[in-house]
Amino acid sequence: MWVRIVTAVAALVSAAVHLILWFDGYRDIDVIGPAFLLNAVAGAVIAALLVLWRHWVPALLVTGFGASTLGAFVLSATVGLFGVHEQWSGGWVLTAAASEVVCIIGGLVLLREEWPSRPGAARGLARMP
Repeated sequence: MWVRIVTAVAALVSAAVHLILWFDGYRDIDVIGPAFLLNAVAGAVIAALLVLWRHWVPALLVTGFGASTLGAFVLSATVGLFGVHEQWSGGWVLTAAASEVVCIIGGLVLLREEWPSRPGAARGLARMP
């Protein structure tokens, strides 16, 4: 259960950072502003799902959330994303990146625990021709 809680907190941290940055002026950037607000809402919803619903779907969602958010930042920091070129510096950037890595790792651990297995796979049974 602790992996689920840590992963939910990481999603909330990423959501909070994006909401703070949205209020700090990112809301005025075309495409990026709405994406930051969507990220804030999605992170909060996914965190709630992780805590309230023991299923593989929230684990998949948090993994995708972390990967897509971190991937978008890497694009922005390298080639640019919708005209925005970020840098790997500052407390908000490092906090968000760390929380998104935790989302990815925690989500993968939860997926491994929650993913429905094939019948007989747990016993190691294989069909012989």
